[in-house]
Amino acid sequence: MSALPAAITASLARLDLRDATVVALTPDASDRRYFRVMPARTDAVVLALHSAPFAPGTLPFTIVGRLFEQVPLPVPRVRAEFPELGVLVLDDLGDVTLQAHTDSAPDDRHRALYERAVDHLIALQRRGAELAVPGTLPWTLAFDVEKLMWEMTFFLTHFIEGFRGLTMSSTHRGALEAELGVLVDELAVEPRVLCHRDYHSRNLMVAGDDLYIIDFQDARLGPNTYDLVSLLRDCYVDLPPALVAHLVDRFHRAAGDGEPAEVFAARLDAMGVQRHLKALGTFGYQAVARANPAYAAYVPRTTAYLRAAFERRPRFARLRDLLVPLVPDVA
Repeated sequence: MSALPAAITASLARLDLRDATVVALTPDASDRRYFRVMPARTDAVVLALHSAPFAPGTLPFTIVGRLFEQVPLPVPRVRAEFPELGVLVLDDLGDVTLQAHTDSAPDDRHRALYERAVDHLIALQRRGAELAVPGTLPWTLAFDVEKLMWEMTFFLTHFIEGFRGLTMSSTHRGALEAELGVLVDELAVEPRVLCHRDYHSRNLMVAGDDLYIIDFQDARLGPNTYDLVSLLRDCYVDLPPALVAHLVDRFHRAAGDGEPAEVFAARLDAMGVQRHLKALGTFGYQAVARANPAYAAYVPRTTAYLRAAFERRPRFARLRDLLVPLVPDVA
């Protein structure tokens, strides 16, 4: 107990769980820390320790969580909150992410879970429009030009300069920023739906017979392709091409609104290019700024997605040519 943060020991006292077994869980890429609390006679819970105290009911996690429950979507229940300690008490969903499930389940079970993940997205986008309350979270946030371009600058800073250790000439950087700006402008004007914002296999938990959604506190408005490309061209897992094609078709049939399939596929690729460049920025930041080298393992898969998109879409020839001297893997 003496090794635990003071906020966690105080939370255990309030819950009358001072005799429970406590295990620190692997942290995610944020500044939150998680602890599993296993009492002898009741269900386990997870304590989410934030970096600072917060005002009651103001955390984006709780606000967005209540919204997702209205959809309804399966999310971890907030059992209690201790704002002055910076702690949320959450349901314990176990340790089986969809990523971990990928290599251990029969193909039919795996396919069913991914179909459910796609159906969750369809429900989120449909009901999100119906439940919208303009001027409140998450409808005050969007993948607009400023946000999307910030992510591209993040890629240049933390992947190209930080992770790769390269210095671009002002001419090269200016040309690359201009080309990325064309892509960003195109994505920013697409019709917007409610997005999870980080919808991939590490943020989907297999618990019992359901597939739970976690890490949704950054939800915002964006293109209807954003979450889908995160799920199906996932930087953390490889999915069979036939399964990906089936799931794209499943989504498009339900949410395509009559858009030709080839147009939707082109938009999916464009969103994927932006999303995967941003992911490289995150991996570079984690590896260098946060001294967490584990994320470097996901760079090859991510650059492979970019290479495939460039091969499918000649429209990205100029962007590819500008990136190849910096990221040869995309050639």
